[in-house]
Amino acid sequence: MKKSTGIQLVLLCLVPFIMVLGNSMLIPVLPAIKKAVGINQFQVGLFITAFSIPAGLVIPFAGVLSDQIGRKKVMAPALIIYGVGGIVAGLSSVFLKDPYWGILTGRIIQGVGAGGTYQLAMAIVGDTFSSEERSKALGLLEASNGLGKVVSPILGASLALIIWYFPFFAYGILAIPAGIILYIFVKEKTEFKKQSLENYTNSLKAIFEKKAAGLLTSFFAGMAALFSLFGILSLYSDILETNFDAVGFKKGLIISGPVLVMASLSFALGILLEKRKNKGLKTFILVGLILIVSGHVMFALVKEFWPLFLSVLILGAGVGLIMTPVNALVTGSCSVKRRGIITCLYGSLRFFGVAVGPPVYAFSERYGILTVVLAAGSLSLIALIISVFLLVPGQILSEQKN
Repeated sequence: MKKSTGIQLVLLCLVPFIMVLGNSMLIPVLPAIKKAVGINQFQVGLFITAFSIPAGLVIPFAGVLSDQIGRKKVMAPALIIYGVGGIVAGLSSVFLKDPYWGILTGRIIQGVGAGGTYQLAMAIVGDTFSSEERSKALGLLEASNGLGKVVSPILGASLALIIWYFPFFAYGILAIPAGIILYIFVKEKTEFKKQSLENYTNSLKAIFEKKAAGLLTSFFAGMAALFSLFGILSLYSDILETNFDAVGFKKGLIISGPVLVMASLSFALGILLEKRKNKGLKTFILVGLILIVSGHVMFALVKEFWPLFLSVLILGAGVGLIMTPVNALVTGSCSVKRRGIITCLYGSLRFFGVAVGPPVYAFSERYGILTVVLAAGSLSLIALIISVFLLVPGQILSEQKN
């Protein structure tokens, strides 16, 4: 890897690191927000949903636009919008007597900005690196995403010790300068030109006619993994505080454990897949889904601290085994001219998984942990079954000139 390319990759790794703070930094703070604002578990879960659904809706449009005008021209302004949304939520918390709707509005603005970030960083990596180096670069991106998940609970819990709404302002402090830096220093390898709508849509149609089963299965596996991770972590955060009196920095450290496992595996897998020339992608995805299902079953059945912690570690390991192989399949399925929209369609499903997870798992308050966790875990079981029959990496990665 050239030095200039390596520096660019380091800058791009800022994007998933900052973007993942959008939800992960709030998870340990949600009980404090719930108490300060005077809302229930479902309403506090909507702070995650209000961020993730707009992001999921915006992502495909960001992908199409990036294929027309370039990645960084979309990504840099999106980071700034993301930061502004955090500041709106923070100011609402300070100045409004009933800040709930103001915070929700700020989270929606953040989600709109987030829709043009991580998936476009993935697309730039796909544009810049050859297939041999791409898995390693994508592993670094996913590891940065995971590192953000490791740091964010600790950072969120620490900032909330100052005052519960301070984490909102941190988004602006981090994201706005990052957007400016990326716009100035990231150089794109490809020159983007406006494509006719007919040619663009026909090319996309051709990709899905040949690869729909494998691509959609990959999309679904990634979505199920993140649905499980954020759903379990939001529920686990509440359990830690309610049952084990784990609050603040202590809770942040505990929650960071499974996410550290996920990030470490994503990074290691990127290096391994580069050496293996992407052999074994399907195996890693299947093993990851098995671990996620196993983590759900264990989480639903145990009540003591260490067994619960182990169950979430197992689930985190499963997610870590899935994300880098799925990213490699998605970015390697098409050419530069279509990579923006393909990665962003995948990104939409990732965000919807994150958005739906916390409110779904919050139903455990009404229906019990056993029922809800096992029912939610069935999504990963379905993904596992479908992947066994429909996921053929060779077909997805072939004919990349589409």
